Amino acid sequence: MNNPINQRESRRRFIKSGALLGAAALLGPARVLAAEQGETKTAEVTPTEDLMKEHGVLRRLLLIYDDMGTRLKEGREAPAEVLKEAIGLIRRFVEYYHEKDEEEYLFTRFNKAGKLVDLVQVLYAQHQAGRQVTTRIEEKLIPARFSQAAERAQLAAYLRAYTRMYRAHAAREDTVLYPAFRSVISPRDFMALGDLFEAKEVKLFGKDGFEKIVIQVADLEKRLGIYELAQFTPKA
Repeated sequence: MNNPINQRESRRRFIKSGALLGAAALLGPARVLAAEQGETKTAEVTPTEDLMKEHGVLRRLLLIYDDMGTRLKEGREAPAEVLKEAIGLIRRFVEYYHEKDEEEYLFTRFNKAGKLVDLVQVLYAQHQAGRQVTTRIEEKLIPARFSQAAERAQLAAYLRAYTRMYRAHAAREDTVLYPAFRSVISPRDFMALGDLFEAKEVKLFGKDGFEKIVIQVADLEKRLGIYELAQFTPKA
């Protein structure tokens, strides 16, 4: 008679081997070997999770734009240097990095697959519009213009236009485009893209580049007095 304990152990090994074979097809042998050997590693960030993290940086920059726009509208002190540094982060991290990745690696795949084509067209047009508005904002920060009331009012209007568009833009990507991305890319390419995004981030911003960008954003928030999260809690 077969030993019940041995039967259970054989069944457990069979199930485990099947799971590992399935994982190998998706992740590749190196990652499966680490899992089989019981190595504990931080879970890898998928490309869409990476993009959503970057949206978090964008949203914090939009809060800086909000605060600067309110200061300009109310005639309060509005430190131009803070806005210049925020624009620099918008250019380097959002426009030249985050958006370029979306355009090259996501938009092209959706267009090729014939899925969400209308949405992708609008999103791409908004990328172009955002860059144009950034240029208009930069022009208003020229000292001779920034000192004039009419120019400051126009600058505040540009800031409002930018934040209004990008809040809607990022929300639509997070809830529609990114969730649908797996339908237009193979599992292997999906995981490889996460590695590619990580390599690009290190190349452009150095080791722990994302964390360094977050620190820079936090510094700007502190200089405006909007860093403490609790201040955004409604009073009962």
